[in-house]
Amino acid sequence: MSGLSELSISIGQHSAAGRKEINQDFYGVCIPRQPHLSSKGITMAVADGISSSDVSQIAAQAAVTTFLEDYFCTAEAWSVTKSVQRVLHATNAWLHSQTCQSQHRFDKDRGYVCTLSAMVLKSTTAHIFHVGDSRIYRLRAQSLEQLTQDHRISVSQETSYLSRALGMGPQLEIDYQAIAIELGDVYFFATDGVYEHVNPRFVIETVKQNASDLDQAARLITEEAFKQGSPDNLTAQLARVDELPDHDTHEIHQQAHSLPVPPALEARMLFDGYRIIRQLQASSRSHVFLAIDSETDRPVVLKTPSVEQHADPVYLERFLMEEWIARRINSPYVLKPCPQTRQRNFLYVATEYVEGQTLAQWMIDHPKPSVELVRSIVDQIAKGLRAFHRLEMLHQDLKPDNVLIDRTGTVKIIDFGSTRVAGVQEKTGAGDTPGPMLGAEQYSAPEYFLGHAGSPRADLFSLGVIMYQMLSAKLPYGAQVPKAKTLREQRKLRYRSLLIDRPEIPAWIDETIRKALDPDPAKRYADPSEFTFDLHHPNKAFLNLVRTPLIERNPAVFWQVTSFVLALVVLMLLNNVVNTVR
Repeated sequence: MSGLSELSISIGQHSAAGRKEINQDFYGVCIPRQPHLSSKGITMAVADGISSSDVSQIAAQAAVTTFLEDYFCTAEAWSVTKSVQRVLHATNAWLHSQTCQSQHRFDKDRGYVCTLSAMVLKSTTAHIFHVGDSRIYRLRAQSLEQLTQDHRISVSQETSYLSRALGMGPQLEIDYQAIAIELGDVYFFATDGVYEHVNPRFVIETVKQNASDLDQAARLITEEAFKQGSPDNLTAQLARVDELPDHDTHEIHQQAHSLPVPPALEARMLFDGYRIIRQLQASSRSHVFLAIDSETDRPVVLKTPSVEQHADPVYLERFLMEEWIARRINSPYVLKPCPQTRQRNFLYVATEYVEGQTLAQWMIDHPKPSVELVRSIVDQIAKGLRAFHRLEMLHQDLKPDNVLIDRTGTVKIIDFGSTRVAGVQEKTGAGDTPGPMLGAEQYSAPEYFLGHAGSPRADLFSLGVIMYQMLSAKLPYGAQVPKAKTLREQRKLRYRSLLIDRPEIPAWIDETIRKALDPDPAKRYADPSEFTFDLHHPNKAFLNLVRTPLIERNPAVFWQVTSFVLALVVLMLLNNVVNTVR
């Protein structure tokens, strides 16, 4: 849509060896085309080698080049933070290994070591990553503000050394911050050979006087550092924000507003290359149909927005996000979208057809399944969840109606309308701000009712509820979780032991499920694989627990039994009294 704006910057760069024979600095910038401009942003970085090393310029070039190239190879759904950290940790490991394999393995100051200051401009946020003593400044309203802190330790006025750098050791600690971008902001990257010898006022005036030629501004800044006696390499990099994007320039928004909603679909109807067979499901949110693809003659499922939602642009975008998400997840336990081989003329989603039933119907057909059968299903759901979590996605609406089981017993997680995608949240400016709760209340984690954003532990809570319900046909906290809207109320929630209804279930399995369902997310398992491991291998901590007393498991039964025993005792005493009187 031509009327929408996108992120646009102007760049100025200059680097010189200065009074040294070799320039060990390296810099770069990458401004991608759409859709990467919206989904991943703009990258820029500067690295500075250390003078004690003859190979440090190789490290600097590798650090910048790898960052600029590999960042765009990370998953589109990942947040900027996760993407950059993965790239930088891999780069650090490679540089350190090069030093360890070289003749300088016992002298890190002569190895593959460099500083790095990097930035990702995405949507309206600047993400800054820093290690070492090169610097990033922000020029705003005629004020130059240093955004990074030097990782340098001073021994004396004349002597100092780097405390942190890329390649210095097997582990890497990176400074990170995210700041809001404003129109006209100028970001100034500089190595120590420049910023130690140039007055901030000179930088401000030079940028102002050369606003139409930032390359010239960068060159004048490095030349000034040289004139002031800098003995080091000289690198200056400038980036000015010329245009900020609308939050809705991404492809999903464009499709939602350019494609018409489908007409009412009926059996035998021909629709966009599909032949409608029958309606499978209808709700206030969507209509689901079984259809035959005329090109492949294979059954598919078509999902269209319901009539009530046609005027809701937010819902329509979320509706289309389902297919966007499905195309990025590759798991046998997650519903797959159909390949898009022809132009789409209406707003709908086409997915594979799974011949089977929902887990909700399965539970009706299997009122008292074995632990082994339940574990098999839960294992598959957990693997599907891990596929979401590896891409920094949260399903957020895991429930029996959103799990399909085919005739072979294979599980498929469906319905991604509530899924939260970290990378998309950044792009729309939402960040970690929690939105409205979209999942079913009885399966949602307690933290959602406090207004907190979810985490993988929230999806795990939903999985725990499903397993508990499969084994007992009940909910672990009854209907109390949605009512607990404060931390104090949530601390009063009491887990109802599975052993009340299924005493034959091993106590350690009950404790494993109890941990997955803890109201405090910090006390739950961190990953679904940890949960499923403990479901198959008795946790020693749970084996040592004593079986819960009957009075705690089922107070009503305890007092009924107690009353019955007391009644028997009273009858026996009365009988003795009568016999004595006779």
